[in-house]
Amino acid sequence: MNIGEIKKVLSDAGVTPSRQLGQNFLCDAKVARGIVDQLHPNENDVVVECGPGTGALTVHLVGRVKKVILIEFDARLAEYQTDKYADNADVEVHHADAARFDIRDLFKYGPIKLLGNLPYSAGGAIMRNFMKRPTMVSRAVLMLQKEFIDRIIAVPRTKDYGVLTLRMQSEWVSKPVMLVPPDAFTPPPKIDSTVMVCEPKPEGDLPVYDARLFDELIRRGFSQRRKQIKKQLPDHLAWEDVAAKMGLKLTARAEEISLEDWIEITRLYDDNPLKDIPQKDDEIFDVVDENDEVVRQETRKNVHAQNLTHRAVHIFVFNKNKDILLQKRSILKDKFPGCWDSSAAGHLDAGESYGDCVVRELGEELGIEGVDTQKIAKIPASEKTGFEFIELHLARYDGALRFPCSEVSTAEWFTMEQVREWVTARPEDYASGFIECWNLFEEKMGAAKEV
Repeated sequence: MNIGEIKKVLSDAGVTPSRQLGQNFLCDAKVARGIVDQLHPNENDVVVECGPGTGALTVHLVGRVKKVILIEFDARLAEYQTDKYADNADVEVHHADAARFDIRDLFKYGPIKLLGNLPYSAGGAIMRNFMKRPTMVSRAVLMLQKEFIDRIIAVPRTKDYGVLTLRMQSEWVSKPVMLVPPDAFTPPPKIDSTVMVCEPKPEGDLPVYDARLFDELIRRGFSQRRKQIKKQLPDHLAWEDVAAKMGLKLTARAEEISLEDWIEITRLYDDNPLKDIPQKDDEIFDVVDENDEVVRQETRKNVHAQNLTHRAVHIFVFNKNKDILLQKRSILKDKFPGCWDSSAAGHLDAGESYGDCVVRELGEELGIEGVDTQKIAKIPASEKTGFEFIELHLARYDGALRFPCSEVSTAEWFTMEQVREWVTARPEDYASGFIECWNLFEEKMGAAKEV
């Protein structure tokens, strides 16, 4: 779309570009095509575009991918896009604030790509909404003001290095690919823009760490960036001991510390006793027969290697909104690493009861204690359950969560309908034991409604 076409769309829609909304519309068709090409779009992609505006990027995307989801804040431009693509089932338009859009609705699509000429005033909030853990974004191509991108790719001991830098670099590999001058927009902004490509950081590039603790520590460290870090961090661990162990100066400031060292600081300040223990091969489990009667004991390693029948619990935790909590398993887990699973789940130790295991797993995996639980089903052992007899329990909880990073990568609340659609569309995203529990739970809830 050229500048004449852009201005006609704005005129027809009754839109006068708003500085408050950061409405600088891209009008260079060559630049627009180049930005979309950076997505590496293919026919199987689902692409979310934030702030499509007049559609300068969208027109180079529609027809090249499986589905395009447009999120437009301006009601008049959302209506324009809705009318334009009314007969195209591959385009879905939402009149919404991309910074507050419920991204949980997108997990059912699997990995998606993110595109946007983001408004300068809200770009950071939009990125945080879509790209913080957990996310389904597999590649993002975003255009923002150059100064903002400079902060994302900054290095230690520079003025641009800070919380934004570390948040992004801990999860993403970001690369500027294009500088776009003001005259590529109408109205032209007063500063240059940069197009950036982001891809998830490869698994294993960094040690497993508690992402929420990491965020807390870097915010503390940079709250007064010119002060020494020892005055900003929690006092349950002596900075002198941490500095000596890591070879850092006692007088170090936040801006002097690399990403890798911030990760190690996080790991040292993490006092969860299970932070380095995803599982123990020498744990002892009861081996049971087809009637769930104990026949002998074996190590965890042997039980799994030989597919011996054993026992486990799964717990579905719901909040006051009737959302269900799901956890994403750590990549260190020996079974279904990186898959989504029940709120909490685990094996019974030798001699342990199902009920005692429920209490233990809630405490160890989620930091939940003192809540009532309800057994709703027992699932026979089969290949689908991992040769486990499973008792499924329910719990209600609305408090804070705390989980060991070695076992749980992240956790998120989802509506029942979101999980229902996601399980139907992509069962491969889940541990198989969860699928068995979910299907039985749905069956029981359906029967209860009919009574």
